[in-house]
Parts: sequence; C-alpha cells; structure tokens
Amino acid sequence: MDGIRTRLSGPVIGCADAWELAEFYASLLGWEVVDRSEKAPGRWALVRSPTREHKLEFQQEEAFVPPVWPTVGGHQQMGMHLDIGVDGLAPMSDMEQRRRQFFEVVDFAKSLGARIADHQPQPDRLVVMLDPAGHPFCLFPGQ
Repeated sequence: MDGIRTRLSGPVIGCADAWELAEFYASLLGWEVVDRSEKAPGRWALVRSPTREHKLEFQQEEAFVPPVWPTVGGHQQMGMHLDIGVDGLAPMSDMEQRRRQFFEVVDFAKSLGARIADHQPQPDRLVVMLDPAGHPFCLFPGQ
C-alpha cells in the first residue's frame, strides 16, 4: 500500500430538500453547487470548495426529522455538526471591529435562512446556529 492513502473529502448531510440546503451552504461558505439531481428535484446536491478539495453533499430523506439542540433523550439526535471558522477578521488589537465583522457574518447566515440557537454553551467563543433544515452548526472567529 505504499503511496496509497485515504482522504476525507466531506460529509453527506440528510435533509428534507437537498437543493435548498446546498444553496444555503454554498452561499454561506462562498462555494459552488456543482451538481444536483435534475431528474428528481431536491433529492441530491453537491457543493464544492473553490479548490475542489472539499465538498458537502446533501441527500433528501423522505422521513427527515430535524435534530434537537441541545440534545434531549428520546428526540432526534444531531449525530454531527459543522464547525465553520470566520477568517479575515480585524486583528485582536481591534476587538470592537473584529466583533462587528464576526456578527456581520452571523447576520448574513440569518439572511440566508439560518437562525441562532436558543442554547449557547460558549457564547464568548462561538455562535451555535441552526441551518434551514434544523442542523446545528457553529460559527467561530478563525484566523
């Protein structure tokens, strides 16, 4: 197996409408929807990063039930969530500007259909949001 390696390219996320969720994440991340199920609208979609190294796929689940955040016994579990870094913020020496820029991204996510989760376990470090399908994801200040 010399020279052979494995590489994670990205997850496949279940949802009620794959096209809708693909458009949401493509817009939020600045990625591109590169493929989708034209014969069965909303059933599957593929989003790729500008370098094409990373991807997110979305697959329609007929009986999709949004996860509950925070986790509650006996209810749909989230299984996983996405951590999304917000890069290019002002330097730490200008915390007011840095905070304003970060919350502009939070507001942008909201304008795309996300909402801020009621439960925020680390409000001084990140913002937990729910995408249009109800999956939790975290926005945090990156580099």
